[in-house]
Amino acid sequence: MNDELKALHTNQTWHLVPRPTTTNIIGSKWVYRIKYKSDGSVDHYKARLVAQGFNQVAGLDFSHTFSPVVKSSTIRVVLTLATIHKWHLKQLDVNNAFLNDNLTETVFMEQPPGFQDPNRPNHVCKLNRAIYSLKQAPHAWFQRLSSFLITLGFQCSRADPSLFIFNHDGTLIYILVYVDDIIITGNNERFITSFTNRLHKEFKIKDLGSLSFFLGLEVTHTKFGVFTRNLKLKILAH
Repeated sequence: MNDELKALHTNQTWHLVPRPTTTNIIGSKWVYRIKYKSDGSVDHYKARLVAQGFNQVAGLDFSHTFSPVVKSSTIRVVLTLATIHKWHLKQLDVNNAFLNDNLTETVFMEQPPGFQDPNRPNHVCKLNRAIYSLKQAPHAWFQRLSSFLITLGFQCSRADPSLFIFNHDGTLIYILVYVDDIIITGNNERFITSFTNRLHKEFKIKDLGSLSFFLGLEVTHTKFGVFTRNLKLKILAH
């Protein structure tokens, strides 16, 4: 919880203001998760502060909410291409992804439970940046990430807006995006390494190594190719 609050304060996610009497104020709460390693042992404990976005009012503290998510058929195609061409599948996780974009609406939120400012206990948080469970947060984050990728020369696929493609001078790179989970593969490892470093400078990125788990899909790498457990999809290299 302290690590989460440190990240929120580092990103200047909010500033405290006197409680307004004539506008909507949404609640906040803590959500806890246990993340496991592939062998079933505990990797780490995660605490996340989220907004109670169900209390937001349309037209007052949110407008656009839609954010595309990658299609399962697109995942299959990219995994197939990577297996056939023996490309490495790299997985990245964006820490506190929704904190990377400024809000355009005015949103007030209650202080984090258990962490109220002792000198200003009745003040509320005026959000400067999006936070998890805000209705507009996924839309704001996707717009921020896609704009960054396009400036680097990637193009958004017409078939799937969550697939970004870089194709220049023989270098072919595919990026799959699902909120804060990213898969990268392609025919140029040096470019992928350089791009990952660039991405880390723009956002706070955690390199998860080879793809192992994505959208409930468990991926196992073998000498024959890639086996995916949940989708019952077996891909063999030719």
